[in-house]
Amino acid sequence: MSARTALAPGRVNLVGEHTDYNDGLALPFAIAQGVTVHAVRIAEPRIEAHAVDLGERDAFALHDEPAREPGWRAFVRGTVAELRRAGVDVAGARLRIGGDVPRGAGLASSAALGVALALALGGDALDALELARLCSRVENEWVGAQTGLLDQLASLHGEPGAALVIDFRAPSVERVPCELGDWSLAVLGSGARHTHAEGGYNARRAEMRRARERLGVASLRDADPAAVASLPEPLDRRVRHVLEENARVEAAAAALRAGDVAALGPLLEASHASLRDAYEVSVPEVEAARSTLLAAGATGARMIGGGFGGSVLILAEQSAVNDIRRALMDEYPRRTQCIGRLHLCRISGGPGAVTVA
Repeated sequence: MSARTALAPGRVNLVGEHTDYNDGLALPFAIAQGVTVHAVRIAEPRIEAHAVDLGERDAFALHDEPAREPGWRAFVRGTVAELRRAGVDVAGARLRIGGDVPRGAGLASSAALGVALALALGGDALDALELARLCSRVENEWVGAQTGLLDQLASLHGEPGAALVIDFRAPSVERVPCELGDWSLAVLGSGARHTHAEGGYNARRAEMRRARERLGVASLRDADPAAVASLPEPLDRRVRHVLEENARVEAAAAALRAGDVAALGPLLEASHASLRDAYEVSVPEVEAARSTLLAAGATGARMIGGGFGGSVLILAEQSAVNDIRRALMDEYPRRTQCIGRLHLCRISGGPGAVTVA
């Protein structure tokens, strides 16, 4: 083959935040926006990469494990190294990388980049779970973000008109219908950027490790609620969020199976309250966005992604969407000095890899 083009979508997570690295449950769906990597084979044993959106380039030889570099280069170098370690024969290639999923908005742009790179370089020789784990290792060990498997599995398994119940203990993926009818799901980019490798995300993961050690369990799904209540602050609240969030995922999946989209509203609200108060991963811009959205007619709204910035997921009747847009144009910038961008969600399919003769 002389060239391959791979597209990997971002994702929106309906409910189930900070559960993936705790053997919990999540309910994401893939979105239309994603990252595309076009790989053209070259004779030289080297990788030449061009990040079109950033106007930046990188190049390195394939003979040895590449040197560590920050940012998007870490994804390219880590993906090549991990694929070769997994037995994939990575050939010399010239990569062109671009995408339309917003970076730092909680829509899994990093996972979309990793999955697209892996597929373009031959990772489709691996099964989906092995590939998801490989992409997660790249983020963990090369990029420095201690993410779980949520984003990678959502990107790989998404289907139009369906959400995914992911059980991270197995792990297993179950598709459930996500037909919105007269309702809309939308994502607001709050304007407050977040990055997984910095700030509090890794700190939360460390807290969960300490909680498991104190409770003497391998997984927080095995935690006894009475024992959880005896944990010191803030570990008790952190674990309580995980246990209650798993229950919200089950309730949301049941609502989708029953076609009861309206029932998602209270679940989004309860999830956000727990993320704000128990897990403490919200920021003022996100809170201002939520209050603006709810005042303008949204039925439910919650932060999505790892937190400390990013995006807000909105459930609203279609008739309320124009009022919500007007409120975001007028009220939100006055309150935050940020420009919020609203995008209606189109539930999309998973990745595609195309070989070009």
